[in-house]
Amino acid sequence: MKTSSIILSLCLTLFVLGCKPDVQSEINVVSPQEMQELLQLDSAQLVDVRTAKEYKAGYIPNSQNIDFTSPTFEDDIKSLDKEKPVLLYCQKGGRSAKCAKKMKDLGFKKIYDLQGGFSKWKHDGFLINKKS
Repeated sequence: MKTSSIILSLCLTLFVLGCKPDVQSEINVVSPQEMQELLQLDSAQLVDVRTAKEYKAGYIPNSQNIDFTSPTFEDDIKSLDKEKPVLLYCQKGGRSAKCAKKMKDLGFKKIYDLQGGFSKWKHDGFLINKKS
C-alpha cells in the first residue's frame, strides 16, 4: 500500500511538472511607449505584418515588411532569428496577434506585439516613414 502511494505521488508530481507552460516563449503585448524602448535593443527584429501597400503608405522606421497574408509568410518568418527579440505590428493588432501565436508555435523566444498597432503608434505621435 505504501509503495503504491509513493508511485502515485511520483506520477502526479511528474504530470504537474510536465504540464508547466514554457515561460521562455511568451507573447508580450506592449504599448507604443514600451515598443519605442524595445527598439533601442541592438538585437531587436522589428516586423510589420501588413500588406506591401499598407507598408508603403507608412511604417515604423527600421522595420521589415513580412506580409501575414502572403503565401510565403511562414517561410519568411522562419528566416528570422528565434533567439533574438521580435517586435511585431500590423494596422490595429489583429494580424500581429495571429503572427505572434504562429511564431510562438515555431519556437521564437521573445515576442512583443504592439498594442493598437500602427494606428495607435501614429496616433500617439511616434516617428513614421513613408516610401515614395
